[in-house]
Amino acid sequence: MATYAIGDIQGCLDELKQLLDTIHFDPENDQLWFAGDLVNRGPHSLETLQFIRALGKRAITVLGNHDLHLLALAEGDKRYSSKFDTLLPILQSEQRGELLDWLRHRPLLHHNSKLGYTLVHAGLPPQWSLQQAQARAKELEATLQGDHYRDFLKVMYGNKPKKWSDQLSGTDRLRFITNCFTRLRFCTPDGKLDLNNKGKVGSQSSDDLLPWFQVPHRASRSQRILFGHWSTLQVRSEEQVYALDTGCLWGGELSALRIDCDPPTWHTINCQGALQPR
Repeated sequence: MATYAIGDIQGCLDELKQLLDTIHFDPENDQLWFAGDLVNRGPHSLETLQFIRALGKRAITVLGNHDLHLLALAEGDKRYSSKFDTLLPILQSEQRGELLDWLRHRPLLHHNSKLGYTLVHAGLPPQWSLQQAQARAKELEATLQGDHYRDFLKVMYGNKPKKWSDQLSGTDRLRFITNCFTRLRFCTPDGKLDLNNKGKVGSQSSDDLLPWFQVPHRASRSQRILFGHWSTLQVRSEEQVYALDTGCLWGGELSALRIDCDPPTWHTINCQGALQPR
């Protein structure tokens, strides 16, 4: 059985199927780990959700920011809707309810101790060990999967608080957890999040900002972490982290990293790009 970790799909289903052909994916035996952002901006968001959901236990996916955006939009929150959104077919589908319910029950973090890898969409703040990150993920998952998830989706958006504290509670606590798992790229050495800089390493607006995985004494440094979200990163692997989003949506590549072998092996296909970089 082979296990592959795959970067952000964002509705680019044709490219995903081409990649699966390239790696000779066996749906009877192999497993796929998806780094979130299954939907949005690409041309086939509805079909992508349907396809990955139909894989059942052969697919594991964590939630990304575009997946949460879909859930918020479904509840009528259009504050951050964009002309580039491609989510209307999902919202108009007869399968809307079951697809959104399935998506809402995806985890924020997946860890496999046998393989020795942890999967998240964006990153981990330097203060969190793996065990702490697992606990924080469970908190947010309980909220999103609970009866009152709509209440949180209404207050989910925002860049504050910027720094973790065990004393955080309520909305502030859940929003910080959300931002780490689904939006994090840069932060300061003491763990203060910066959610505005989105470019490659070296483009950040301040020398105090570091990629989250380069922060000295990061508590999760001993872990092998797989993540997506950062298509402009231009780094494949560093510090035991593996960047899976290689910009398929923008005409880059769609990548799969086989993680059940040592060393892990990359497989990529070139993508035409549903959108061009802005």
